[in-house]
Amino acid sequence: MHVLFFLLILLAFPVLEIWLLIELADRYGWSLLVYLAVVALLGWRLVQDEKQHIFGRFAQTLAAGGTPAKVLLGSAKNLVAGVLLLIPGVATDLFAVILLLIPSPKPVAEQQDTFAGFADQVNRQGRQAANDNVIEGEFRRED
Repeated sequence: MHVLFFLLILLAFPVLEIWLLIELADRYGWSLLVYLAVVALLGWRLVQDEKQHIFGRFAQTLAAGGTPAKVLLGSAKNLVAGVLLLIPGVATDLFAVILLLIPSPKPVAEQQDTFAGFADQVNRQGRQAANDNVIEGEFRRED
């Protein structure tokens, strides 16, 4: 029963998408074609940018000792949104915008800035570390 319901939704979505495109084309004409072309270019650019940045963020998270699952899920979310923007249609664009509005995990660079600020505060107090790369102190991890 659940499989049949899923198949009905899966088949109804393209029909809804085509119907919506026909209605909007009757109302707006060529400007709908321009909209679809611009959105497709934005989706292509989002996919290209995400492909370039995913490995850098992944390596940065691993080097900082973070969990790479958050980076992978955030990048997968952006890749899916880019592919949805590539598909011509207004409903898929709406789903892509909703995906892009979901907040991603905080980048590792922002977390490192707080540690750098702590190191500057310690150095201003007059204590010098033996090695500039080492920050002495206590910490507590909150996941």
